[in-house]
Amino acid sequence: MRITQDFAPNGPEGPDTGRAFGRRPARRRTGAALTAALAFALLLTGCGGGNDSASKPAKSSADADRVEPLAAAPAPKLPVTVDSADGKKVTIDSTDRIVPLTGSLSEIVFTLGFGKQVVARDITATFEQAEKLPVVTRAHDVSAESVLSLKPTVVLADTTTGPREAIDQIREAGIPLLVVEPAKGLDDVGRRIDTVAEALGVPAAGTELKERTESRIAAVQKTIPDHADGKKPRVAFLYLRGSASVYLLGGAESGASSLLEAAGAVDAGKTSGLKKDFTAITSEALAKAAPDAILLMTKGFDSVGGMDGLVKIPGIAETPAGMDRRVVTIDDGVLLNYGPRTDRVLADIVEQLYAKGGKGQ
Repeated sequence: MRITQDFAPNGPEGPDTGRAFGRRPARRRTGAALTAALAFALLLTGCGGGNDSASKPAKSSADADRVEPLAAAPAPKLPVTVDSADGKKVTIDSTDRIVPLTGSLSEIVFTLGFGKQVVARDITATFEQAEKLPVVTRAHDVSAESVLSLKPTVVLADTTTGPREAIDQIREAGIPLLVVEPAKGLDDVGRRIDTVAEALGVPAAGTELKERTESRIAAVQKTIPDHADGKKPRVAFLYLRGSASVYLLGGAESGASSLLEAAGAVDAGKTSGLKKDFTAITSEALAKAAPDAILLMTKGFDSVGGMDGLVKIPGIAETPAGMDRRVVTIDDGVLLNYGPRTDRVLADIVEQLYAKGGKGQ
């Protein structure tokens, strides 16, 4: 992930996700698809699935935007019949040609070791191993014709994937299509990994990956410094698209609360009483949230012209975060994915939030 920092001595700087968030904020898609949740700056942790690499915290985000597959190649035991989140039973008898329809699901499939069998990607799958695959979405909507032209043997989607007509068309063509519940927080990481691994016939690999991911997240949390004043930093998650004049403040359902709380911070929007996913930014709402720092997606930060443009948004310059020019930025394609790279996302947030000279130390 790219980190744009300006921790001028008392401040950082500022970051769509692989969830429906990056896809359709107006439809309240959050963190795997807002898929995207989910999204972020990736650090390449130690390779393999051994105990040593699993127990180490993520490295700095200077590393490439890649996923890290498990050491062992998958040996699927098929066919399997699994429950789809939309109430259907799905039988999968081949993983030869896989099409994951969200960036988060793509991460899981590649990390389980099925990268060579993936024949297409969703527009939100931005990591290096997937970038040359054909895109089967148009403006974030699935193109059934594009999917079917690639003759997939299994398609993976989540409940934010659409339009519904495209999902129905793929199924009517006889393609096994599994719908997975999206992730809204850290507690969903293991569940989604298990679900995908079971569908692909490698439940043991799923267990290994889940344990590796959870271990690394725990290792990152051990690096969080104590707060000298006993107060946790208040962080507001903003969704910005300057070219479209979209300026939103995240609330309890934005998808970011779990990450911020895991990083030892307080979700300023949530604690200020915002119960839904996003609300339009106002000076009054920002004053009530009173963030010490602002969490942004990289494209959103760039879309308003960086730090100088950000503080021109009404109300931001008057917040503690605006006055200190204190912003944490994470790449759009990983922030709210809640998958195998979440430890890297968390490590980036911790690194930027508690950088020397930043508040919360």
